[in-house]
Amino acid sequence: MTRSVQALAYSRPSVLESSQAGQLLGLETAGGLTPLGAEAHPRFFSGFLTSPSIAARGLLAVADVASARYYQRTLPSSLDPVVTGNGDRLRFESFSGCCGVYARLDVLQDGLDGAETGHGTTNVDVNHPLREALSRITADDPLHLRVGPDEMAVTTMDGPVVEKKVPLPDRWLRGFAEAQVVSAGFDLRAGLPAAEAVRFLRSLPRTSGNASRGAQWVVPAGKTLRPTTRPVAGAVCLPGPERLVALQRVLRHATALRIYGPVADGTATASAWEVVLPGMRLTLTLSPDASRGFSGEGGVLEALATDDAASDAELVSVLLAWEPRIEPAHLAEQSGLTVERVRAALTRLGTAGRVGYDLADAAYFHRELPYDARRAERHNPRLVAARQLAGSGAVLVDGEPATVSSGERRYQVRETDGVLSCTCQWWADYRGRRGPCKHALAVRMVRRGATVAGGVR
Repeated sequence: MTRSVQALAYSRPSVLESSQAGQLLGLETAGGLTPLGAEAHPRFFSGFLTSPSIAARGLLAVADVASARYYQRTLPSSLDPVVTGNGDRLRFESFSGCCGVYARLDVLQDGLDGAETGHGTTNVDVNHPLREALSRITADDPLHLRVGPDEMAVTTMDGPVVEKKVPLPDRWLRGFAEAQVVSAGFDLRAGLPAAEAVRFLRSLPRTSGNASRGAQWVVPAGKTLRPTTRPVAGAVCLPGPERLVALQRVLRHATALRIYGPVADGTATASAWEVVLPGMRLTLTLSPDASRGFSGEGGVLEALATDDAASDAELVSVLLAWEPRIEPAHLAEQSGLTVERVRAALTRLGTAGRVGYDLADAAYFHRELPYDARRAERHNPRLVAARQLAGSGAVLVDGEPATVSSGERRYQVRETDGVLSCTCQWWADYRGRRGPCKHALAVRMVRRGATVAGGVR
C-alpha cells in the first residue's frame, strides 16, 4: 500500500473553555483553500450553535470514525476531520482507517443561529483533551463556536505550535472519491420516525462477531424495518451493522432515520444511514462489506479513462464557487457542455476531492480536500495497468469483440448496450459490480482515443 505522511500544522490546540457568556469552542484549522486561495489557518465561522450538546456529539461521532478501523484492527492512526464552509452550512467529514466507512456531519443554517458562514475547506484539530471536554457537554447552555483563529491569534501567532503527522494511504484518498461516486447512485429507500429509529439502531450489534459478519438486509415494514435473510424486493443492504456504532452518540436527539441505497440485485451493496437532528444531519456511508473498502469499487474509472472528461473537468472546476448545491443543468448552461458531460466531469473532480455528494439534497457540493487527492488517480492500480495496455499496443479494436493481450493470455472484450464485458477472471468474479477490469478499461481508452504514452498519461 502506497503511503505518504500528511503534516497538519495548527497555531494552537483546539479547546473548549468556559466564560461568563457561556462556553467557547475554538476549533483550530490547518492549511486549506478558500476563494482567496491557499491560507495557513482559514476562518470559516464565529457564532452560537442552536443545539450545542447535539453538535458536540455529532462532531465526536465524526471523530470516532476517523480513529476507527472496523476490519483488521491495528494501532489507530487518524486524520483530523475535514471541515468545509459552504456559505450556509458547515460540513465535517472523516473516513475510517480501514477505508470502509465515510462519515459527515452537516450543521445547517438552522443549527448555526443565523451567523454568517465562510467558504473553503481545511482540516480541523480534534485532540484527545477536546474530545473529553466535548463528551462532558450535557445541557444546551450557550455555546459559541469559532472555526479558525480569532483576530488576536491572527495578529500574534509566529508560526504553528502544534503539528501532527499522519500516514495517508493512497487507498484512503481513493475511498473519498469512490464513496462520493457510489452515493450519487443512491435513492431514498426507507424512513423511520424518531422512536422507531432509536429502537432499530439500538438493536444493532456494537462489535463484530459471528452473528453480524457479512451483509444483512432490512425491508421497510410500515414505520419500522424488518430484518430479512435475503435481498427481497425493496430490501436495503446493511453490510457490517456494527459499523453504525458511531450513530449511538446522537440517538437520543434523533428526529428521524433515512436509509439510502441502490436497488437490491441479490449481492451486497453499499448503503448510507442518515440520522436527522435539530438543525443537523449525521450520515454514515458503509462499503459493501467490512473487509472491503471503498477504494477498490472502481466507480470512478470510466470517468478517468477519457481526455474529454479531463478537459471538461478543468472547465467545470473554474465555475465552482463553494456552492452547497451544485446544479449540473446550470453548469451545463454556463459551460456549453451537455448535462451528461458535466456529470462525468463532476465524477472526475470527485477523484481529486473537489466535490462531494449530499444525499438529503440529492446534489453535489463543492469542497477542496486539503491534501493531494490527485494521487488517488495516479496510483489507481487498474487505471495504471489499463494505460500500460493501451499505450503498448496490446489492444486490438478492429471488429467485435476487441482483444487484449496481457502477458501470455489474450482476452476478449465485448460491448452490449454500452457495457463492456471481458473473459478475464475479474469479470467472472464481479460481473462489473466493482467497475471495469483493466482490459475493458483499456479498450474504452483506445476506442475513445485517450492520449496514452508509455502507459502514463
